[in-house]
Amino acid sequence: MDNCEEIGVVVLAAGKGTRMQSDKAKVLHCVGGRTMLSHVLDCAVKVSCDNVVVVVGHQAQRVKDAVNKTFQVSFALQSQLLGTGDAVRAALPFFKSKVKHVVVLCGDTPLVRARTVKGLVDVHRHSQNKLTVLAVDLDDPSGYGRIILDDENRLVSIREEVDASTDEKKITLVNSGIYCVERQFLTAALNRIKPDNAQNEYYLTDVVGLAATGGYRTGYVRGENAFEVLGVNTLAQLEIAESLSKGEDV
Repeated sequence: MDNCEEIGVVVLAAGKGTRMQSDKAKVLHCVGGRTMLSHVLDCAVKVSCDNVVVVVGHQAQRVKDAVNKTFQVSFALQSQLLGTGDAVRAALPFFKSKVKHVVVLCGDTPLVRARTVKGLVDVHRHSQNKLTVLAVDLDDPSGYGRIILDDENRLVSIREEVDASTDEKKITLVNSGIYCVERQFLTAALNRIKPDNAQNEYYLTDVVGLAATGGYRTGYVRGENAFEVLGVNTLAQLEIAESLSKGEDV
């Protein structure tokens, strides 16, 4: 992957993680003896030369203190937890002018690997896409946004499960929550999305629909290993991530 100075990475780390049954910020729970956020930042700093922005919110100072022990990054504050689109919008002002493409990573996917994200960026650039999504096939797609393709296998939208129809819920190709988006398009699109959904949040996924309906080139990369994008939202999922980090079968 060339020109890494043109790549900015935003890491979403503002959530409360109420299902973790803990007063600790979700991203500060540990896998393999290190915080989940630390694992994701290991990936981020390999993808971007020098422009990583961590979006903080819940327990912001505690998260900042943990990150600053190991990494030199910028922080953006999401003052109200209004969804992923709102979080990315908060991060955009912290990117340097030379950043042309923005990678979005989730702070609760500790098993994500840099080579996978670099592969996403390479496809995005080579295809001259405005937006490219990392997607994976899951036997049980429940809880994930579904990848909606047209008759020519082109990405047209991502449907969050709470908003999906019965037929859409049968789709097993799902959104990993990892994207590469052209910065200029992303900035304009985030100013257009609205919280018209079941959760009254600004969905980053709505940017996909705006790109497709606007006639822009979109795409997706099918990830080889679904475990890389395992999002940890519960203690049970934390145990699974711990086992997978050790190479154990689950």
